[in-house]
Amino acid sequence: MIFSGWTNPLALLQLELIQRDYEGHPVPEDLKQQVAALDDEKDAMNFEAVDILYKALDKLPRDPKFTYVQPNDLEGIRRERPDGPRQLGGLAEIDLLDKFHGAWTGRAVGCALGKPVEGIGIMGRQGMRGRKAIRTYLENRQHWPLDYYFSGVDAGDDLQIGCPLSQRENIAFMEPDDDIHYTLVALRVLEDYGPGFKWRDVASVWNQSLPYSAICTAEAQAIMNYNNAVPKKARSDWVTPEYTSINRNPYREWIGAQIRADGWGYACAGNPELAAEFAYRDACWTHRANGIYGEMMFAAIMAAAFVVSDPIELIDIGLSEIPRNSRLAEACRAALAQAPVCGDSWATSGAGPQATPKAPAVGHFHAYMDWVEEHYGDLSGVHTVNNALVVIGSMIFGQMDFHQSVCRSVEGGWDTDCNGATCGSIVGIANGSTALDSTLIAPLNDTIRPNVIGFQEISMTELAERTLKVHRTIVANG
Repeated sequence: MIFSGWTNPLALLQLELIQRDYEGHPVPEDLKQQVAALDDEKDAMNFEAVDILYKALDKLPRDPKFTYVQPNDLEGIRRERPDGPRQLGGLAEIDLLDKFHGAWTGRAVGCALGKPVEGIGIMGRQGMRGRKAIRTYLENRQHWPLDYYFSGVDAGDDLQIGCPLSQRENIAFMEPDDDIHYTLVALRVLEDYGPGFKWRDVASVWNQSLPYSAICTAEAQAIMNYNNAVPKKARSDWVTPEYTSINRNPYREWIGAQIRADGWGYACAGNPELAAEFAYRDACWTHRANGIYGEMMFAAIMAAAFVVSDPIELIDIGLSEIPRNSRLAEACRAALAQAPVCGDSWATSGAGPQATPKAPAVGHFHAYMDWVEEHYGDLSGVHTVNNALVVIGSMIFGQMDFHQSVCRSVEGGWDTDCNGATCGSIVGIANGSTALDSTLIAPLNDTIRPNVIGFQEISMTELAERTLKVHRTIVANG
């Protein structure tokens, strides 16, 4: 994910206007005009003027017509969730190890595939939405539909991609990326603190392991809030998740927590309720409402994917761990209802790792994405909700086939490396490493080279083994 969180106060205020409306606190037109009257250059660092307007936003009442019920505490979230299986049972260790390896491999493959077009996906190019720009880039190089890593070749169209180490001409490992870093962080948290870890333990591991230049948006604001409030020599118990996640943090329902779901889902294999709880502890101090729910839902889906392979059943399990009357749940239910309208191959081909997929349902997936863009295209390209719909659509229309699902998730645009990584995790788990049949795997050479202290270079094989050890500890602790 891109977009640094170290943003000037006026830019944060401008984004806060959007966030307040989304949370059900309509911003009066006169207040919007006062913000618009501030000059981007002259007033960017005018802390006093910005602070006055921020305080005015804080006092806005909730619209009585806002009917969503979106608690931020775990007890409240569980009260509002629908029925679900909660626990699904375990697997033999040899099968778990294979699926852990598939998980790490899938996450790395999806991240690397989407990384070069992340900027295009989020911001678009030449007046085109990100999804259209990605397709145009591929068509101009005779690579549509996507089936291998992006080429950096110049086609004379003024469309350029980034991250040369993840382009097909150079790729030899998974390069540094926050979508990989936070999965490694989760592993370290569980290794160091065990299943009883607290949100402050997560913050401590971030401080010990992550360069600040690698932390973005909500995460950057939250760790800055935490460190400013908790001096090294004097812990302050007044610092709460409410403060770290809300104070000058308009990114609190963006995708940053959703990309951190994986490590908790892996460790809690077969136990979606516990995976969602771990994800809650991780998300609650950086995000609010749907930002939290995105991480909980996908952690539950990943934990369930060790046992369940049907995409619809997996999505239903994920939804059973978040409030039924939240924006995210509403959007996912609408997407599930829309999918059959866009093409029935997903429902008639015996979707799942053991199925023999029909011809790739590329057209059906993009008909679905037309609907997603129509209804959720006004959200930020790095918002939780619209990107979650890309992932679940990729699972459905990719028929849980590893190669097809991951390629669709990147073609879907917006936050391409985040969505590729999340989708890759899910289908990597469901298939298991030995069943993965994709040309995308070999170029990474089973190697990750992140910017995480203690993980400068590591194989996915070793990560699978360490994840199995953590899982044993969790099971032993009941």
